[in-house]
Amino acid sequence: MSDADRTAPTIPACFESVLLDLSTRFVRVPAHAVDQEIEASQHRICECLGLDISALWQWSVEAPGQFTLSHLYRPLGGPPVPDPMDARMLFPWSLQQVQAGKVVAIASLDETPAAAAQDVRSWQYFELKSVLTIPLSVGGEYPLGAISFGVVRAERLWPEELVNRLQLVAQIFSSALARKYAEQELRESEARLQMAAESAGVLLWSMRLDTGGIAWLTEQSRELFGVAPEEAITFERFLDLVDPEDRDLIRRTVRGGSTSREEWSLEFRVPRADGTARWVTSRGRTRWNAKGTADCLMGLTLDITERKTAEWRLQQALDEVQRLKDSLQEENRFLRKQISGETGHGVIVGESGQIRAVLADADKVAPTDSLVLITGETGTGKELLAERIHELSARGSRAMVKVNCAALPPSLIESELFGREKGAFTGAMTRQSGRFELAHQSTLFLDEIADLPRDLQAKLLRVLQEGEFERLGSTRTLKVDVRVIAATNHDLAAMVQNGSFRADLFYRLNVFPLVMPPLRERRQDIPLLVWHFLRHYCEKMGKAIDVVPPQTMHWLCNYDWPGNVRELRNLIERAVILSDGRHLQIAAPETIVTVPAAPATLADAERVHILSVLDRTRWRISGAQGAADQLGMKPTTLHSRMKKLGIRRPDC
Repeated sequence: MSDADRTAPTIPACFESVLLDLSTRFVRVPAHAVDQEIEASQHRICECLGLDISALWQWSVEAPGQFTLSHLYRPLGGPPVPDPMDARMLFPWSLQQVQAGKVVAIASLDETPAAAAQDVRSWQYFELKSVLTIPLSVGGEYPLGAISFGVVRAERLWPEELVNRLQLVAQIFSSALARKYAEQELRESEARLQMAAESAGVLLWSMRLDTGGIAWLTEQSRELFGVAPEEAITFERFLDLVDPEDRDLIRRTVRGGSTSREEWSLEFRVPRADGTARWVTSRGRTRWNAKGTADCLMGLTLDITERKTAEWRLQQALDEVQRLKDSLQEENRFLRKQISGETGHGVIVGESGQIRAVLADADKVAPTDSLVLITGETGTGKELLAERIHELSARGSRAMVKVNCAALPPSLIESELFGREKGAFTGAMTRQSGRFELAHQSTLFLDEIADLPRDLQAKLLRVLQEGEFERLGSTRTLKVDVRVIAATNHDLAAMVQNGSFRADLFYRLNVFPLVMPPLRERRQDIPLLVWHFLRHYCEKMGKAIDVVPPQTMHWLCNYDWPGNVRELRNLIERAVILSDGRHLQIAAPETIVTVPAAPATLADAERVHILSVLDRTRWRISGAQGAADQLGMKPTTLHSRMKKLGIRRPDC
């Protein structure tokens, strides 16, 4: 048939409009609507160009060489189409051309090459007179399949201009199909990943660094953080969902992780609507693109609330075991007879008139059960004097029980003095006897009595007057027979005047006052004390020092000793360690460190104590073992006290 007898190869004006519309529509079409749009487009193209058939074939992944007919427009009908179709059997020549990326344009079956004989028989079976087959590919890669256009009513030409435009249609269809399959694969991959994550109890997420948004969260992650399925999450929105105290840690970790190729991890809390919080741990890694730029953070999150709860309970149990162990050791210590000379100063050494007068008064009051109040500067030997009174009393066969009121946290003083019942407060796992019970028929030495909280002073007064009290958490009254000796380095009379110490308790304690003189007021006792301590430490360290240079003794006797006998004892111990040979060698006076004077007011003392606890906790106020916890108060109360006392965190 001549070219004149074939359909004119003109391109209708409507086709340009169709082509422009397809280019626009397929950019916006969602993946789930791609197939419907392709079939609608085949219909429009065939109607516009006067074609009788449009078939889109795709490679079978399971069987290479086979085609699957996925999209067909054939309004005139025709023979059945095998599905799948073995292209190697039906269209071997066309298959080679398509695989090579070539277009097959057949205007007449009579004009085909000899190698296409089988292809011609197949076209005749489908009643085709002219055929155009265009490979479907993305980026010039191996074809995804092919799209065919044909006519059954008359032969027609396939001019280059028309072929070029239909190739553009093939590219549009190829891109749409590739995007559809990529999104399907992504959804399937996410579904598989989410299924694996759910079975392992892992929560997955990813965050884009260019937009600062959380690109993807698994359903479990959204449930944990309380995020609706449709809600878009930015990094700042995510921070709003975690505990405020953990936000800075998360910011620093993510900032550091976004510039590193190392994996990072952190633990933080997620508050819940019911007031509880879930503990989670997150591990993440930065994804780097081909240009070497970090573009995404990807990671996983585990809910570790149960583990944290178990750790907390274990720590609570360990703390309770340790506390009970310490309590048992303390109680056992009270039941042993203390060896007076174990620290090297178990006796009061001195021949001065001042110390002789104090010892004489102590010996007079010892046989009685009268209360004794010992005052004096720190380090003067108030505890030794109390031990002497106890040993000379009828109670001397029992161990004297000692309590340092300044060393116990305010929240524990009451239970330590008077005992507690099981469950009296959080952590009270067992019943515990107080120091008054341990000191029954013995002596209780209350050191630093001025530091006893005012709310406990009334309870102590009742015990002193009536000999009875109740354990913390109990209503049963206990009666004890205890002699009390109190000591302090404060002026209790002045504290009574300023209202920080109860007047009635002061008068009850001040039955028989004794004042231990400072060492500077009994300088004649210094040589005796020097030799006493020297012999003790030489024997303990295996040294033979028997000479104290005159100039050394002269300086020792003329030094003011703000730390009193305790300072002297420590100085001699240090000197024995450093001395070689028979002569005692003492550091030059200017190298001796003196202790600052005690705070003048209760506010000063409180400020010093709070600062010491803050330094010890590195200025961490809240949380377990924070400053507030150690001081036995709420963090807000501690903040208030710090503001009132002018305590501010150092800039460094």
